[in-house]
Amino acid sequence: MSSYVFHNGPFLDPRRDELAGGVEVLVEGNLVKEVADTPIRSAAATRIDLGGRTLMPGLIDAHVHIFLCEVNLGALANMPLTLLAARGIAAMRAMLVRGFTTLRDVGGADHGIKTAVDTGLVEAPRLFISGRPLSQTGGHADFRRRTENGYECACGSAVSYTSRIADGLPEVIRASRDELRKGADFLKIMVSGGVASQSDPLESVQYRKDEIEAVCEEAKRWGTYVAAHTYTAAAIRHAVEAGVRTIEHGNLIDADTAALMAERGAFLVPTLVAYDALQRRGREYGLTDYSLAKNQIVLGAGLASLDLARKAGVPIGFGSDLLGQLQNDHCREFLIRREAMSAQEIIRSATLVNARILNRAGRLGELVPGAFADLLVVDGNPYEDIGVFADEGPRLAAIMKDGRFVRNRLSN
Repeated sequence: MSSYVFHNGPFLDPRRDELAGGVEVLVEGNLVKEVADTPIRSAAATRIDLGGRTLMPGLIDAHVHIFLCEVNLGALANMPLTLLAARGIAAMRAMLVRGFTTLRDVGGADHGIKTAVDTGLVEAPRLFISGRPLSQTGGHADFRRRTENGYECACGSAVSYTSRIADGLPEVIRASRDELRKGADFLKIMVSGGVASQSDPLESVQYRKDEIEAVCEEAKRWGTYVAAHTYTAAAIRHAVEAGVRTIEHGNLIDADTAALMAERGAFLVPTLVAYDALQRRGREYGLTDYSLAKNQIVLGAGLASLDLARKAGVPIGFGSDLLGQLQNDHCREFLIRREAMSAQEIIRSATLVNARILNRAGRLGELVPGAFADLLVVDGNPYEDIGVFADEGPRLAAIMKDGRFVRNRLSN
């Protein structure tokens, strides 16, 4: 069992607004064993000199789609599932070297890819999955062309593999139970129109209340929760009143709906970088005029949604939602949010808040005894310069996931 003591650098505890000096951290195996403001004595541990760099917990992205590897989702229709998996693995690896040691996939990733990560077959962030998200007929995840009447088999079409159509109580109950059977950590449903879908208005409110309540009841009976894709205030209220725990996107929220979310203990997971990237680069990769028009609406409301949620006391998570070729814009989410939030708040979103969303508080998102040894060593002070996370991780001197170095440019 490997063990390390990290010393000689400031310590970022996301619960505090300032970095702490003189803190040492002992890692044994895949866990944090001790955190102390006095020297840690361990005969077995290798001492790692941080050289004045910042030690902090690994980042968590609570809204990714590792299998949506094309901006133009129609391009997935003829993609073999083997190629889909290979591109998903490459995407996860890229996220890991940007400092994201945990991902929450909200549509498409399955138990197979999660098992490959958990068993070490694939070097990638730890993964939490929703399985195939549920959509009503004509909803945000119904990717059929208007000329199509049937459904493609998910075993042969990448686009069908990443979504599931279910209508009415018997179907949504069966689909919910089946996704949980297949290893979903939580369930995802589509409750409003979206940018990438070609058949539904952005302002549409999808699924009846009793259908959403049925999905939430199945999740609760399994000991988990439901995440919902929603944009408008009406759709958010519809979802939260029916028992949804996390609202994904939420750009068009209003003050009353934010207050309802706070009252019900719901989380908001904004994904502002997705709209920024689509606006700048989407047409290059086949995004339609219809989608670009919808994107313009949600792009303009993004920062205001953060402000409304903060004022209401809604816990705000961190997500990116970047499709395919746009994933190299990943860390722009930090810079965009900095226009409305402090660096401390942004880092808490990507650590403490996201750990709560995953029901892993105390295990992920902070370096405390008993937590998983997921950590970063950063050149610079993230509280003073959130740009330390920019690009593809050049200022990350070391990355450790589950007690194992993914990158180590430090001298012992």
